[in-house]
Amino acid sequence: MSRLNGMLLSEVEIMDIQVERVTKKEAKPKPDQNSLGFGRYFSDHMLVMRYTEDQGWHDAKIQPYRNFSLDPAAMVLHYGQAIFEGMKAYRAKDGGIYLFRPADNIERMNCSAARLCMPQLPVDEVVAALKELLRLDQAWIPSVKGATLYIRPTMIATEAALGVRSAKEYLFFVILSPVGAYYPEGFNPVKIYVTDKYVRAVPGGVGNIKTAGNYAASIMAAVEAQQAGFTQVLWLDAVERRYIEEVGTMNIFFVIGEELITPPLSGSILPGITRDSVIQLAKEWGLAVVERRISIDEVLAAQENGALKEIFGTGTAAVISPVGSLHYKGRDFLINNGKTGDLSQKFFDEIMDIQYGDKVASCAWAIRL
Repeated sequence: MSRLNGMLLSEVEIMDIQVERVTKKEAKPKPDQNSLGFGRYFSDHMLVMRYTEDQGWHDAKIQPYRNFSLDPAAMVLHYGQAIFEGMKAYRAKDGGIYLFRPADNIERMNCSAARLCMPQLPVDEVVAALKELLRLDQAWIPSVKGATLYIRPTMIATEAALGVRSAKEYLFFVILSPVGAYYPEGFNPVKIYVTDKYVRAVPGGVGNIKTAGNYAASIMAAVEAQQAGFTQVLWLDAVERRYIEEVGTMNIFFVIGEELITPPLSGSILPGITRDSVIQLAKEWGLAVVERRISIDEVLAAQENGALKEIFGTGTAAVISPVGSLHYKGRDFLINNGKTGDLSQKFFDEIMDIQYGDKVASCAWAIRL
């Protein structure tokens, strides 16, 4: 039995999901797995579930992928109560399907929900429903190496009302998208632009949750960086504009001397699932892992004196993304001669092996459907 929004519900009750399958006429053609890009194609079905203050979560359905109808006064459109997650499904060599730490993603979504005064999700039931959706749309999970099925759970406020407060009605949904590499460079090193003009998050704000507004606020800096030929933006703290926080779509790690250093979870950066996986693996391997504030000046000084060995980002979309150069205040700084570092490669290989079921993690991160 599990408690949901004040009501005690049995697993049988919560898992009584209605399923509406697409017709043959409605079924979409599958895209070429060798040219998927990222977020361009969507599978045949989606999971939806509604929340009202008096009923809690209810009306769970797996239905054909289709448009929503929203009232123009839906509160998400006016006051921004929108959160989401990102995870993936992987097809193993034997055809089996794996999920990587899905419960952790839903738990993190609940942290986002709590910060924005949105209702909590029943973690086990949502993971079980997600598995059912994946079984139904498993033909959409790519078999080409490096391609995966991206999973996007989202919650939005749907109550039609004006006035700044938390809504009383919400929609939770999950859509699926077969994807290739997130960055055009693939696993090759990326060029990062360090901005001190814009800031991403402030202490006490919402930088540590996945809310839509965070990403809207980051677009200007990302556009300017891309127009200048860079892949992504590295954000500095909002107070002193000195201390490194995270990349637009990734957490960040630095190998300086014999230490693996990453900014701490101080409330303004996202607690990444891949970030946590890297930290746990590094400790298992006997590496010195340090979570502390690190300034851009310290990083560039380490690059100039040879102590900086490599930099890499971590995230669900890219997994591990080696950084080949940093651009800061008009200067370019080459990292590891612009090449992928040994540790970046090791983490990438290890996590990919776990995600595809080729290796079993000590923490049992990969779940086979």
